[in-house]
Amino acid sequence: MGENKMINKQGLTEEQFLTTYDASKYERPSVTVDMLIFTVTEEEKKNYRKLPEKVLKLLMIKRGDHPYMGQWALPGGFVQMNESLDEAAGRELKEETNIDDIYMEQLYTWGDVARDPRTRVISASYMSLVDSSTLDIKASDDADDAKWFTVSCKLYQEQKTVTEKGHILQRLFKLSLSNEEDILSAIVKTVKTVEGKVTKIQREIIESNGIAFDHAKIIEYGIDRLRSKIEYTDIAFNLMPELFTLTELQQVYEVILDTELLKANFRRKTADMVTETNEYTKDAGHRPSKLFKFNPNWTNISE
Repeated sequence: MGENKMINKQGLTEEQFLTTYDASKYERPSVTVDMLIFTVTEEEKKNYRKLPEKVLKLLMIKRGDHPYMGQWALPGGFVQMNESLDEAAGRELKEETNIDDIYMEQLYTWGDVARDPRTRVISASYMSLVDSSTLDIKASDDADDAKWFTVSCKLYQEQKTVTEKGHILQRLFKLSLSNEEDILSAIVKTVKTVEGKVTKIQREIIESNGIAFDHAKIIEYGIDRLRSKIEYTDIAFNLMPELFTLTELQQVYEVILDTELLKANFRRKTADMVTETNEYTKDAGHRPSKLFKFNPNWTNISE
């Protein structure tokens, strides 16, 4: 880029303006990144003839210091002045959990004024889907623990009010996170206001038990995005090993969407996304099933 020679109202060139610019003129909020790391794992088999149940899990960090000491939070931390948001997310993930080099996408920026009791903190949230069998998770020094929680988010109340220009849809979601030692929960209210062509969605935490900051809201939003993206992208394959059966793939879709799918419909919908291999499962108690792999050259033809 060439130097800008234009003169502003004060008679300064861009170079002169920048040398005299006072960065303290505006207060600076702190910026953090928070990561939603999802995986799908199999619960222990109680009966070897039954296929193991799959569950959606989320990685959480137990806070080792104030604020919210002893509560569970998403992995994350403060962005440094010399790094991008993406770089900060990658660095924090490596520092806090020992996870390296995974795909992450930025979801949303959270900026409520009082969301952090320390100071004004704006957070960019990221989402990642991982095959947990390939990961070695460990907690960092300033965290007490890093653990996978089985996560569910269920709609349990809905109310629609018709207005003059559209409608208001209020929903209450029950968020539950659990493992062998801990049970966390929250209730998140979403209010969708439709006025003509304009739609607004607001989220509010009604109650939160054991989940730090406003992270219950971030988790509910992340699951909502995950459910919509799985319908039209290949995001689910980040959760799969290299080779898998079509039944395993369907189970992953079902656990994320929290609904049973018709086998024929599912196989038709995902036919382009997979490639058949010549390999089969070797599993005691079951007939061998053909193994498939992801087809990176599939084309998304929306129905």
